[in-house]
Amino acid sequence: MSGAALPASLNCMKASELFTLPDSLARLAGHFEPEAAPWEWLPKIGAALAELPAPPEAATVPPGVHLEGPVWLEPSVRLPAFATLIGPLWIGAQTEVRPGAYLRGPVITGADCVLGNSCEFKNCLLLDGVQVPHFSYVGDSILGNRAHLGAGAICSNLRLDRRPVTIRMGEAAHATGLRKCGGFVGDDAEIGCNAVLNPGTVIGRRALVAPALVFGGYLPPATIARARTPVHFIARRD
Repeated sequence: MSGAALPASLNCMKASELFTLPDSLARLAGHFEPEAAPWEWLPKIGAALAELPAPPEAATVPPGVHLEGPVWLEPSVRLPAFATLIGPLWIGAQTEVRPGAYLRGPVITGADCVLGNSCEFKNCLLLDGVQVPHFSYVGDSILGNRAHLGAGAICSNLRLDRRPVTIRMGEAAHATGLRKCGGFVGDDAEIGCNAVLNPGTVIGRRALVAPALVFGGYLPPATIARARTPVHFIARRD
């Protein structure tokens, strides 16, 4: 399923039209220019972390949490009994990491996020208040402030033919040059349970993708994408 047509005024989309970089990430803000295209932020995630001084040793880490490489943990981060955190990672204040989470950097999260149970995060930027609570994959993606992924939602990042991802927005097509490029989910957007965002999908602020929908392309702000499949009832013959 393709996204809706892109208004002419948005043919050259800027990251600022989807996201507002929060104060919690002010230290890294120089790498994330609001005038850049949102997909141009992806290579900046690792670059931003590479310029930071070495992180201090984490004070208290449960024995079942595996830390590897540079991991910056705010003291208020809540860690579970078991998880795998492979740096470079920046985990913001009051963020909750739930059991079985698998983070493989580079990953940056703002404050008050939920990195859910049995979820995998890879090369992604999560702004403040992002919630990914259960069984999701977020790869090469950016999730805006207070964006929410329902259980099992997937940000797919690789085309089946392995070719570089193109962002399609109405009549416009933007070559990213990236072989791996996931979803760009704007501030306050919602992705329903078991929905799949195809590589290079752009979801506007406050937009909503209905559960169990495979969606690609562009979804304008404050718009709902849904599909209704007829359900047939057939009597059992045994």
